[in-house]
Amino acid sequence: MAKGILKVAALFVLFIIIFELQRIAFICCNLSIVGEHDFADYFCALLAGLPLDASMAGYFSLGLLVLSVIRVWSDTKALRIIERSYLLLISVVVAIISVLDITLYGYWGFRLDATPLFYFTSSPEAAIAGGNTVQLVAGPLAIIALAYGITWALWRIADLRILAQSVLGKRSRIYALLLHLLVAGLLFVAIRGGVTVSTMNVSRAYFSEDRTLNHIAINPEFSLLYSLTHQCNFGEQFQYLSEEEATNEFAMLHQKSEVKTDSLLQCPTPDIYLIIAESFSTHLLPSMGGEPVVLRLDSIAKEGVVFTNFYANSFRTDRALPAILSGFPAQPTTSVMKYVEKAEHLPSIARALQANGYEASYYYGGDINFTNMLAYVKNQGYTKVVCDSDFPLSQRMSKWGAPDHVLFQRAWADVCERSSLAPQFYVIQTSSSHEPFEVPFHKSIYPGEPERQLRANAFAYTDSCIGEFVKHLRQSDHWTSSLVIIVPDHYGAYPQISDTEQRHRVPLILTGGALNMSRQRVATIGSQIDIAATLLAMLNIDFTQFTFSKNLFDPNIPHFAFFTEPEVMGFISDYATVIYNLDADHIEASKGDSSQALRQSKAYLQTVYTLLDQL
Repeated sequence: MAKGILKVAALFVLFIIIFELQRIAFICCNLSIVGEHDFADYFCALLAGLPLDASMAGYFSLGLLVLSVIRVWSDTKALRIIERSYLLLISVVVAIISVLDITLYGYWGFRLDATPLFYFTSSPEAAIAGGNTVQLVAGPLAIIALAYGITWALWRIADLRILAQSVLGKRSRIYALLLHLLVAGLLFVAIRGGVTVSTMNVSRAYFSEDRTLNHIAINPEFSLLYSLTHQCNFGEQFQYLSEEEATNEFAMLHQKSEVKTDSLLQCPTPDIYLIIAESFSTHLLPSMGGEPVVLRLDSIAKEGVVFTNFYANSFRTDRALPAILSGFPAQPTTSVMKYVEKAEHLPSIARALQANGYEASYYYGGDINFTNMLAYVKNQGYTKVVCDSDFPLSQRMSKWGAPDHVLFQRAWADVCERSSLAPQFYVIQTSSSHEPFEVPFHKSIYPGEPERQLRANAFAYTDSCIGEFVKHLRQSDHWTSSLVIIVPDHYGAYPQISDTEQRHRVPLILTGGALNMSRQRVATIGSQIDIAATLLAMLNIDFTQFTFSKNLFDPNIPHFAFFTEPEVMGFISDYATVIYNLDADHIEASKGDSSQALRQSKAYLQTVYTLLDQL
């Protein structure tokens, strides 16, 4: 009677062993990223991950328990086929998750969640464009080999004769059913993480002040499942304060002011060029203490206006675009662009400009269907959209589509051939400074360091494309009526920086003949969500619909930066800095009055999710 239960228990234990081996493989493959620790630290990480392992093992074992119950009444060949198929499915799922998790961690710095599924389902070609040839070949082979190994182990245990459940008599079935119900209860406790009010979540694996050790402890299958089941009911997430307290804290951060900043422009309705530079950061500009990589952008920054305490709001483009173009903060657990019906209700710089006589165009050399970008751009009001399909195949020379020099050539041709007398708003989004960093350009920067040279060269290439575009504009009749805004889309892909605050530092650069100021370094703290209010205020256009955006040139209001990435949020102000781990519920780094800053950042994140739920 107990043999079926013993089989479920044996496979439950085997699942946990597989998860632990998966964790060891993760350490070995990402040793250069997670850093070298003592054996005791690794052992503690393995132990800390056991609750999540047990939870996932419980989920996988439920199906086996159901089959065991059925065998009490009837044991047929069909049940064995179903059992083997079920274990094969688990093996394939675990193999895919393992390989993806190990591979993507080096790029993203967090364990697998629902993010790659969103990227892959929106555009499979673009989703794999960041991978190099070795990864694209070795990855599937690794999945097949791993799935085979896991399947062999699971089938071997499942086929043991000593664990074979026989058909029982009527009286024994009742006892067997009661025993199975008891085991189901135990699996439920394992899945739930206990019998207390708190249920199992990713934070259960957090045991250390070192984030990388906590990452090792996380079970990627559980992380993915947890992420997938928390993509709705946003109004219930991150509710730290009462509604009144959150409203009051948010109101203090967004005090109103009547300061006019339209005098910063010599031309009341300039043509606006917003260049969104893929993965750039402050750490590439020598004048801002960075490496000597993007020298032309550095020169543009020194001649124009550059904000030296500016921050990216997130870690990926789909989070960044709503921040830049809609003034809506990025979310740590999801992307508003995933929900077309919500994204269409976001405020829009383009629509605000169109209401004042502008025409709006969007240029991107890649697949604009990636991450629902086309739907977002169209809903934002861009009447002209240029993407990879608008370039001949001969010009789509990279995995991401048309490289940046081709993109800028097309944008410049359209500028020169324009027939409309209406002021123009051009958004030009680059893509070449992205993995795998393959560009039609070579500049010797770090010749003795191949990987560093590869990455730096890609940024130098995009820098040259931006520099040429601004040069053409400067030498043309359009310059006197031009305002150029250059900002990265998210925190930098190079150089790799572990400090969370520094990683999010990016430049915001203003230049153009329409700008009534030059050679200025502005120390005001801000982030990408402030671009909307700052630009519209310069044009004397109402920006009250941009709830989160602040005018960076207004000295009479509080200025701060807020950013998120999976598991982390950051709040930077003149009086305090706090980096808070959302999963572990603790402060990772702080300066100044961190208690007040933490309360404000919690109120801010709570407001973001409340409004996200209402969109």
